[in-house]
This record gives sequence, C-alpha cells and structure tokens, in this order.
Amino acid sequence: MHTTLTWLTGVPPQVLPARSMMAFTLVTHIILVPLGVALPLITLIMHGYGLRRGDATALLLARRWSAVMAVQFAIGVVTGTVLSFEFGLLWPGMMGRWGDVFGLGFGVEGWGFFLEAVLIAVYLYGWRRLPARTHFLVALPLPFVALLGAFGILAANSWMNTPRGFSLDAAGNPVDVDVRRAIFTPMFGPEYWHFVVAMFITAGYVTAGVYATGWLRGRRDRYHRLGFTVPFTLAAVCTPVQFVLGDSIARQVFHKQPVKFAAMEIVWRTDTHMPEYLFGRLHPDGTVSGGIRIPQLDSILAGFRPDTRVTGLTSVPAGDRPTPTQATIVHWTFDIMVGIGSLLLLLALWYGVVWLRRRRLPASPWFFRGAACAGVASVVAVECGWITTEVGRQPWIVYQNMRVAEAVTATRAGSLWIMFGLIVVVYVFVFGSFLAVLLKMRSRWRLADENGGPRPPHETPESEMPETDTPYGPRSTGSRL
Repeated sequence: MHTTLTWLTGVPPQVLPARSMMAFTLVTHIILVPLGVALPLITLIMHGYGLRRGDATALLLARRWSAVMAVQFAIGVVTGTVLSFEFGLLWPGMMGRWGDVFGLGFGVEGWGFFLEAVLIAVYLYGWRRLPARTHFLVALPLPFVALLGAFGILAANSWMNTPRGFSLDAAGNPVDVDVRRAIFTPMFGPEYWHFVVAMFITAGYVTAGVYATGWLRGRRDRYHRLGFTVPFTLAAVCTPVQFVLGDSIARQVFHKQPVKFAAMEIVWRTDTHMPEYLFGRLHPDGTVSGGIRIPQLDSILAGFRPDTRVTGLTSVPAGDRPTPTQATIVHWTFDIMVGIGSLLLLLALWYGVVWLRRRRLPASPWFFRGAACAGVASVVAVECGWITTEVGRQPWIVYQNMRVAEAVTATRAGSLWIMFGLIVVVYVFVFGSFLAVLLKMRSRWRLADENGGPRPPHETPESEMPETDTPYGPRSTGSRL
C-alpha cells in the first residue's frame, strides 16, 4: 500500500480511474478475441472436412459454430467500440501528438472489422441458400480477414512498445513519418505471431473443452468426438510452436526493452550470473522474498551463458521504470503464463503420443478433465500476457517518448469513476446476454439431438427449425436460417 501511494504522488488524479477503466475494458474484450480471430478457421476446417467426406455431423457442427461466431462478433462490436472511444477520451495527449504516426494500425483494424462483418453475414445466410461449394468458397477469406484485424491492433501496440518511423521537431512533435517503419517495428513480428498462435490455441482449447465436458458426462457419440478432435488437434499442434515464439519475443524484449525484461524477471541491479525466481516479491530495497530461486538460470535463459549481463531496474531513474509493485505484478503474470503454457504442452504431448501410437483419443478421464480445464487456463494465460505487456511498459504509454501521466485526459477524476461504474454495469448486462444466448442455443441444439435429428416439417416445432434441417438439404417451410 505504501508503494502504491508513493507511486501516485505527483501523478494527476485522472491516471488511476483512466487506467482502471482501460484495464477493465481490455481484460473483458480480450475474452472474446480468440473466438473472433481463430473460430472462423476452426469452423472452416470442420466445414471443409464435412464437404470432402460427405459428413453430415461435421456440417452440423460447422453450422452451429458459425452461429456462435456471429453472436460472438456482435458482442465484440460493443466491447471493441468502447475501447476505440476510450483511446480518444482517456488518452487525448497520446492520440493528439502521436495519432498521425501509429493511427494507420487502427485504420487497418477498422477495415478488417467491416470486412469480417460482411463475410460472417454472408456465410451465416448462405446455409441452405447457396450451393455447397460456393458457400464454402465465399467463406474462405474469413480467417485472413480476422488476421487482418489483429494485424492492425498489434501494429499499433508494438509501435507503442518500440516506437520508430518519425523524427522530432524542435517542439518535440513527430514529423517526417515513415508509415512502413512505424508499422513494422522490431517488436511487431514476434508480438504478432505470438498473439495469433495464442488465439488459435485458446479458441481450440475453449471449443474442445465444451465437448470434453460432454464426454465426461457420458455423451460419447461421434458428434462429441468430432467436435472435440478437430479444435483440440489444432490447439495441440500450435502449443509447441508457441513455446518457440514465446522464447523469441522474450529475447526481443531482452534486447529492445531491457527495463521491461528486468521487471518480468524482477532483476534489481545489472549483473551477470543472475538467478531466476519462480514467483517471489520484489521490495523497494531490491530484495526478493518468497518464490523459488534457481541460481544463474536467468542469465542462461537470456543469453545461453551464465555470464550474460542482464540489465536491472536501477539502470534507469526511478521515474522511468516500473515500481517494485508493478514489477512484481509483471513477474507473476509472466510466470503464470509460462506455467500454464507448460501444462498445456504436456497435455498436447499426451494427446499426440496416444494418437500417433493408437490412432484414437486417450481413454483416461484425467485427460478429458485436463482438456475441459484447458480452455479456461488458456484464457487466463492470454490475460496474463497482456498484463505483462502493458504493465511492464510503465510508466511509458509510448516507450521512452511519452509517459502515461502526460497523455491522460483533463476530465475530473470523479467523472471518470462514474463513467467506469457505468461501463461495468453495461458490460455485466452485455456479457450476461451473451451467456444467456449461448445457453439458449445449447438447449435448442441438445433438444434437437435428443429428438433424433431431422423430422418432417409438419412435425417440427418452429423453435427447432434451424437446427434440425440438413445444412444443404431442402429448406423446411417457415425456416428462418
């Protein structure tokens, strides 16, 4: 508490509510992002499999996932729009001064958003209204458009971490903007691919977790087996790839943002033969309490040698680095992210070994318990990754060019707290509605499955029509989709 009060001394009172509001909207919005980025690909993989094999179960799964994709996109519109407004309303200093440099990333994200909306609408509408091959081909651009939106956001964020592509005039304002260099910064490649693969992993495990839960409850039909296998396989293949990408981005942070790396590893003074701490708490005097200390490992991980010199937090003035409390937060979130990733890797290896040796799913209930938890765990890992990225950059909003305190709005702190409260209320309603819709869809689909599939139109209740029709068969009278 004392550290927090010390940090707030001399900082505008608007900073705390503005940062709290931005943090809340980011951590809630990012729950939806994996489905927005990766679910189109998962759905099309299932769709293509169904068309190639003439598999009605696969087509039914693809159709239902497309409905979830559309609902998720609609909710994401709300949370994403709030974030867009917050950049201008909460951080006018940054947008006014630097918007011309990195604003193109938000423009690209906007184009990706509108294209994705159109393609999702066409794809959803096309079931039973377009020929099967045409319907599939029309949807093929969807995964690429989803990646385009991620490209824009990650370009802007990576620029905030490693800003370049401009010169400063005598007044300190950016001039001579080079858009290409501003987009493709040193952190862009590692950050973008690390993020994209994380989205594939998370969406795969979240989707598979639904069917793993059904499997544990005794629903062991082909529908649940196929619904589990396709997304879990994608996530399992991406998991070891993510370890390589994670190592790459950590090394880029070590070289390009050494003070952030020091916060991630709670390194107080620059030195060689630095130990690695698993968790632990950094104190204002530089001591570390708790956690597990592994001698020399931090230097070895950073440069493959124990004599690698690791930059410490005290290499810069106190006002230019995260506080001990912030460094501890960053260190914990980084360790949690790596820990979850390690557990997911073990789960993926378990799946891969059994599949390669026996060509079937693991039989152990513990595997499916792990798979059911993997979706939630991967979401937590994504949240921790964003906290590491954003808190580790403090006190800079534009690394080494503008502090958070310089960018914040002049609106009274009390008004910001009221706005924050309203946003919390709105988000509770929005996410509650999202959950209610998903549960309603699940109930209708389960009822349709229990009733044995398609029935003649005159025997089918209106509320069950969309789910019980064959995806490419004749449309039933009164069908709405």
